[in-house]
This record gives sequence, C-alpha cells and structure tokens, in this order.
Amino acid sequence: MLWIILILALIGIDQATKWYVLVNRLQFNKFPVIKDFFYLTYVENRGAAFGILQDFRWFFIILTIAAVGLMTWYFIKNKNRVARMALALIISGAVGNFIDRLIRGYVVDFLDFYPFGYDFPVFNAADICINVGAFLFIIYIVFIYREPEKTPAKADEVSDGKQD
Repeated sequence: MLWIILILALIGIDQATKWYVLVNRLQFNKFPVIKDFFYLTYVENRGAAFGILQDFRWFFIILTIAAVGLMTWYFIKNKNRVARMALALIISGAVGNFIDRLIRGYVVDFLDFYPFGYDFPVFNAADICINVGAFLFIIYIVFIYREPEKTPAKADEVSDGKQD
C-alpha cells in the first residue's frame, strides 16, 4: 500500500509542477532562479528524452502502456526494496509523462540548467524520477540481484526415464 501512495504522490508532484508552469507559462521564458546556471523555461516537448523522435505521440503512448505493465508485473513479483523503489520511481515518471502526452499531446518541461556554460536539455520532475529510478535499478542489477539457483537433477531423473 505504501508503494502505491509513493507512486501516486510522485505523479501528483509531477503533475502539480507541470500545471503551475503551464498556467504561468508566459512568466517562464528563461526565468532566472540561479543566474547563469538554473532557469525555469516553459517547453512543449513532443518527443522523448532530449526532444528526440518528435511527433511520435501514439508510439510513446503504446510503449508506455506496455512498459508500465511489464514493470508493474516485475514490481509485484520482486520483493527487494531497492528494486521496488527503482520501479516505483520509473513507473511514476512514465505515468506522469504519459498523462501529458495523452491529455495535451506533449510533455511540459521546465527545468533548464546550464552546467559549466553548457545548455542542458530542459526536463521535468517525471524525468528526474525516471533517471533516479534507472540509476537505482542498475545498482540493483549489478550489486544485489542474484540468479535463482537451479537444483541439480538427480541421476535417476536424468536417465532415460525408465525405473529399475
């Protein structure tokens, strides 16, 4: 139950921040939060990460449904807390961006950073959830996950199946 509350809370935070930026979009054209480093910039992203595959809306909608279904199945099957946290974050982010694509036809992005003078692509809270979740899932796979041990077959079962 706590996992569902976490997922819904993260989706709510994502949608609330996007709604606020959308309603006040005229104010957010490079609105400085930290001059020369962090701005709030309203962007309508009709593609995926970094704006790739523009105008593939239905592809992303179908892909998200399939991916969230698969992740939900693995979430239910797996009882490891790190894996579940990772999947909860990824599912939250995917559903947050899915809602935008379904309702608006685009994803609202607004976090605009310039680290070391480089103009990093604009993103949102859902993107943060997806990236942190993916990082945690990599940690889980590399350091925690273990293949289930296979029980060795008995010599009698390996034979041609005939009983003596």
